[in-house]
Amino acid sequence: MARDRSAGPAASAGPRPRTRRRRLLDAVTARALKMPPGRADYTLTENVAVPMRDGAVLLASVYQPVTSSRGTILIRTPYGRTTPIALLTAGYLATHGFQVVNQSCRGTFGSGGTWSPFVREVDDGADTVAWLRRQPWFGGRFALCGASYLGYTAWAVMVDPPPELACAVVAISAHDNFRVMYPGGAFALEGTLTLLDGLDHLEDGFVRGLARFPTAARRLRRAYQELPLVRAQDTVLAGNSMPYTRWLHATTADDPVWRDQRLLAALERVDVPVLLHEGWQDRFVDQTLDQYARLRARGVEVALTIGPWNHVQVATKAAPVTMRETLDWLAVHLAGDADRVGVSERSAPVRIFVTGAEQWRELSDWPPPARARSFYLQPGGGLAEQEPDQAAEPSRFTFDPADPTPAVGGRVINPSIAGRRDNRELERRSDVLVFTTSVLTEPLEIVGSPVAEIVHTSDNPYADLFVRVCEVRPNGTSLNLADGFCRLPVENPDPTVRLPLDAVAHRLAAGSRLRLQVSGGAHPRYARNLGTGDDPATATDLVPSRRTVHHGAGGASRIILPCHSPGHDVTPEVTPQG
Repeated sequence: MARDRSAGPAASAGPRPRTRRRRLLDAVTARALKMPPGRADYTLTENVAVPMRDGAVLLASVYQPVTSSRGTILIRTPYGRTTPIALLTAGYLATHGFQVVNQSCRGTFGSGGTWSPFVREVDDGADTVAWLRRQPWFGGRFALCGASYLGYTAWAVMVDPPPELACAVVAISAHDNFRVMYPGGAFALEGTLTLLDGLDHLEDGFVRGLARFPTAARRLRRAYQELPLVRAQDTVLAGNSMPYTRWLHATTADDPVWRDQRLLAALERVDVPVLLHEGWQDRFVDQTLDQYARLRARGVEVALTIGPWNHVQVATKAAPVTMRETLDWLAVHLAGDADRVGVSERSAPVRIFVTGAEQWRELSDWPPPARARSFYLQPGGGLAEQEPDQAAEPSRFTFDPADPTPAVGGRVINPSIAGRRDNRELERRSDVLVFTTSVLTEPLEIVGSPVAEIVHTSDNPYADLFVRVCEVRPNGTSLNLADGFCRLPVENPDPTVRLPLDAVAHRLAAGSRLRLQVSGGAHPRYARNLGTGDDPATATDLVPSRRTVHHGAGGASRIILPCHSPGHDVTPEVTPQG
């Protein structure tokens, strides 16, 4: 049962000067993360009551500059108001002269109501803005800032953008939770279990909470393997109040469960400048690129930065880049410092880090112009730009749900398993087809979204397809660059599966090789296809599928890469930061 805090919150003690300990923490945080130091002083009012329409009272901490304010920033968070996350966000921005309202979401850290992730954030955000405009210290304009769940609450406010909203900064965040929980049509088992395991223990303390992520794979392993999937609620999630079973049964985007968790309206309505931050190895790259594209198409001022980071690193390793850009964005669009020229001043709306080249690039748009190069899958495991002979024999493998093809690395939140990993052990499995080029004689730079066209048949219509592009280093290490996954349609299946892969910006060095993997899944990142068509939540029967990937008369399979001649199709390099 979810936690209910209807008893009511503690009363505010009024504004207090910043303590010596707080000054030290503010300074150490900025120095440790190499962020521009803030020199403004502030007072802090804790436990400020913010009433909601249903009678619940949420708590906020209000940071007010001792001298004049440069504008108000609203942050809505489930992660507490006195944790290191609050220090890094609300506290840090306050040291730069901004007035910050840092509010605990419903049912968390003293706020009233029931903690039920994602479902009340639109209404609670609107009620918070209504409260904000009634405050005598409010200057009439505010900005939204947030990463991850805090970014989601920012999009929730933008579903019905208030007239006082001046701009927003959103990082590593989704706007559509159905796409998060059912990527490619399959339940995101590992990611969902890890998320809900963490969200049910928010108040365990920061150190214990931080420790849950690296150990999640070990603690939740039983749930990854056992069937039916719904059993996890009574085993590894016993006593957990989060909506695992509701999400597991809500398999379509139009299910009422997702009604309040799909914030697509925000992308159609917001018209203020928005700055987006992402990492190439984060789970939400696809949604961030969608946010950029939709806003850009409507003529909204939008900027995008994607660096060589995973989800957690955006708040740590990326801070020198992201916080400089955030301060510049707020200075221009909230504080009105139109003449400000900051260290992160950009000459183009898109800034990306090209891994392999280890360089920042500035682009006029995403995706940039590219030359499509096709590499065809060859019989015997080759990969080449020449089409195979029409008589070429196909490649075959069998996917067995009793021993599902495992996931290795990739765009997941858990930093202990995320990112680019050595795939050699995975590639030795008989249920993974591997196709590799000869040694590259010159660099190969991929910037954009590769597309796989796999001519594929299965003796069982209930099947998934997972495709991965890797770079094989001279020492044999095979590092994943981009993935694509889909649950194949049962009705009228097309043998040619056109599968977009993750967007990527990477340069393969001369002397390396390009590799393509084809398999039937990546478990538990995507819940395995049981091969029966039964309800995935309650089914236990397992049926293998025998697959054929065609090269010749049945059709030619290929990977289409958006390629660049370094320095020709993109704007000049900019100085690396961070």
